[in-house]
Amino acid sequence: MQNPTLHIQIHISIRESIMFILKTWRSIAFGVHGYKNSTKTGFMEHSKNFKSEDMQTQIEGKNCIVTGANSGIGYATAEGLASRGANVYMVCRNKERGEAALSEIQSKTGNSNVHLEVCDLSSVSEIKSFASKFSKKDVPIHVLVNNAGLLEYNRITTSEGFELNFAVNVLGTFTMTESMLPLLEKAAPDARVITVSSGGMYSVPLTNDLQFSDDKFDGVTQYARNKRVQVALTEKWAEMYKNKGIGFYAMHPGWAETSGLAKSLPGFYKLLSGNLRTIEEGADTIIWLALQPKEKLVSGAFYFDRAEAPKHLMFAATRSSHAMIDSIIGNLRSFSGLSALSS
Repeated sequence: MQNPTLHIQIHISIRESIMFILKTWRSIAFGVHGYKNSTKTGFMEHSKNFKSEDMQTQIEGKNCIVTGANSGIGYATAEGLASRGANVYMVCRNKERGEAALSEIQSKTGNSNVHLEVCDLSSVSEIKSFASKFSKKDVPIHVLVNNAGLLEYNRITTSEGFELNFAVNVLGTFTMTESMLPLLEKAAPDARVITVSSGGMYSVPLTNDLQFSDDKFDGVTQYARNKRVQVALTEKWAEMYKNKGIGFYAMHPGWAETSGLAKSLPGFYKLLSGNLRTIEEGADTIIWLALQPKEKLVSGAFYFDRAEAPKHLMFAATRSSHAMIDSIIGNLRSFSGLSALSS
């Protein structure tokens, strides 16, 4: 007579072995792919195919919001848009650092139409308050850049009860985007949302465990999961709002030399020292996406170095069902208290 307990144990052991093999393969594939493509060396190689005229477009009078704009890639994005004549709204958590960045960008670009908006992107209530106040300006939003991001190693819970990485990277991005949809619709058909994801998403599949409650907390894995959700959200938004005249694009900036990277992944930062991208190189594709005619772009796509990139690595088993992303969006609507933009 077969022992049912032994049968279950064998089944679990096989499943765990398969999951371990897949996780190991994803890590190796991501590492090899990243070192070849995401470094400064990769940027220099890919830039051979860039067209200089793509970045010469002036966008005077267009309104652009950039979150996390006081440093790093967000700062370079805000500066790049301001230098091309845009009205730029820098959304920053820290007023003092935001004011310093604002002053620098205005001085460098000669553009006085750069503004600071203070908002903590880890707080649903603050984002909704910001969106409500900003909506009173009654200005169309042509470009929303969801750049604010965080990699926190340890589990930290926000005052609203959410895991901090998730609160900023996923719930904050979702709440900001959904809250700004009416103003984006005012800029249709030229409106676009650009979400700064990461190649780290290649290392994980989509999961419903948004706050990492099913295992011992791992901040690096949580960050990668968050970035996978951002790509899935972008694809879903493109489908949901395809008739609204708004384009949705996710992108990977590559591995850039930022204070955030140095703080979050010091070993990785040290290992790649000398071969990390500048913040301007990291921001290059964000600005490119903001400038291109929409007919040249694919809404819902994932971009890297001015080209559409795959969302999954070969044999990584990271694809997911439509039902899963629908379930995730349902949870995000519940957490944020936001309903979908009406038809």
